[in-house]
Amino acid sequence: MSAAPTDRQETTTVSEPAQPAPPTTPDDVEGWFTALDQHLFTWFLDRQERLDQQGDLLELGVYLGRSAVLLGRHLRGGERFTVCDLFGSPAPDDANDREVARAYPELTRAAFERNYLAFHERLPVVVQAPTSVITDYVRPDGCRFAHVDASRLHRHVIADLAAARSALQADGIVVCDVRGPAHAPGIASAVWAAVDSDDLNPVCVTDQKLYGTWGDPEPLRAELLEHLAAEGVRHRVEEIDEHPVIRVSEPALELEHGDGGDETERELARLKARLDAYRREVARLEGELRSRKRQVRAIRRSHSYRMGRVLTATPRAVRRITGGS
Repeated sequence: MSAAPTDRQETTTVSEPAQPAPPTTPDDVEGWFTALDQHLFTWFLDRQERLDQQGDLLELGVYLGRSAVLLGRHLRGGERFTVCDLFGSPAPDDANDREVARAYPELTRAAFERNYLAFHERLPVVVQAPTSVITDYVRPDGCRFAHVDASRLHRHVIADLAAARSALQADGIVVCDVRGPAHAPGIASAVWAAVDSDDLNPVCVTDQKLYGTWGDPEPLRAELLEHLAAEGVRHRVEEIDEHPVIRVSEPALELEHGDGGDETERELARLKARLDAYRREVARLEGELRSRKRQVRAIRRSHSYRMGRVLTATPRAVRRITGGS
């Protein structure tokens, strides 16, 4: 005897898309932040810490957080780290909207926050908006380091640089994305225009980034040259529109891992850098000595000095006669 048929309803379970595993090292975070630029970021930020330079950190354009993770490691007590990105929100104009949709389709705030929190206990201040509003969120002259890597559109890069200058302290560091002109001509044009007409002083440049300051670049260049030579990092100094700019090459960091390179050449480069640093220091001291001598001569020619000499002539003569007793 056969069993009576029963009505059954087939059900299908739809599972949620699996979330990617959180990154275990910063290199697991997707992005274009090369080992060489990580090295230079670290050098500039370590130098600020060594000099006890206080101030906030700023990043315009974060993508998935690869560089933000490194910046967050250099945040000290009482300082604030602010990041700004659209994170998929509507852009302020059609051209920017098309740029975001084409270049960053996978960028979401959740992805950034997941990556950042894999390495830090707290998120930075996250501004999900066009970078044009960033001056509402950071103090003028309050930042010591700003990374500008948001839009590739010329007019937006100009505005981002102006915002960074407003936010930075006088001796603050700005790092700008300058990937080759063929890749992003609007970026390169805007950044080099700032060098040409807005007093931005370039310190060094890689294939990806320009590092500069609106302050005095000379101490930075001198110390960086010595560091690069001591570490065996390949570099050369180029003159760009009367600005000496250190060109740092991408294969350089292979030397840190012991891959090739002639030891004699590296040692000569280190010695040359130190000699150049000593020469600059000697030139500085000689200049200071000349300035002090001019001041002394001016004082000796002054009326008050001569009157003082007259008034103290007798006491000085007495001291000489009595042997200073």
